[in-house]
Amino acid sequence: MLKYFSIAAMVAVLIIFATLGIAGQHYVDANKFIQPKYTQLTPEAQRQVTCLASNIYFEARSEPREGQIAVAFVTLNRVESSEFPDNICDVVKQKTRVERIGDKRVVCQFSWYCETTPKWQYYNILLTNDTTKKYNDVLEVALYVYANQEKLKDPTNGSLYYHADYVNPNWRNLEKHVTIGRHIFYKVKESI
Repeated sequence: MLKYFSIAAMVAVLIIFATLGIAGQHYVDANKFIQPKYTQLTPEAQRQVTCLASNIYFEARSEPREGQIAVAFVTLNRVESSEFPDNICDVVKQKTRVERIGDKRVVCQFSWYCETTPKWQYYNILLTNDTTKKYNDVLEVALYVYANQEKLKDPTNGSLYYHADYVNPNWRNLEKHVTIGRHIFYKVKESI
């Protein structure tokens, strides 16, 4: 079997897996999407995927799969942007100080992380039999997007922000880009 693969091709596959944080040696057809098992990831990659899954779960667990993938991509787009931290967990947990006349407060980029009784602190309590399946489905989405980010089409086309369709954050410097499920996705307005 090995005679059909060049050494360069095998090295390229190993580099891809090392980049993704997948332990072990596996062959992957470059034209196909991969779905690694959580246990195949390095501990750091598991931590990043868990943060991504938590964000998808608390932001979009009731959304269709495309909506969940869109939320994942906004998170990953932020990782790639110089305006945000450079890893998934820091993006998900990012807090910003807002200081305006008469208004000094800290806000979270993702509201679920700063709730009065943060859901993530009661994670195990929240995962009842009903929600465990939803969480496991979301974890699979997170793994899929994490492992295939470079191959997948970003349904948000590079959006860095979104909100649910039932709120109006009054964002002046952003332009509406696309609506997926109950979320409206935004990009920063280009300067003219």
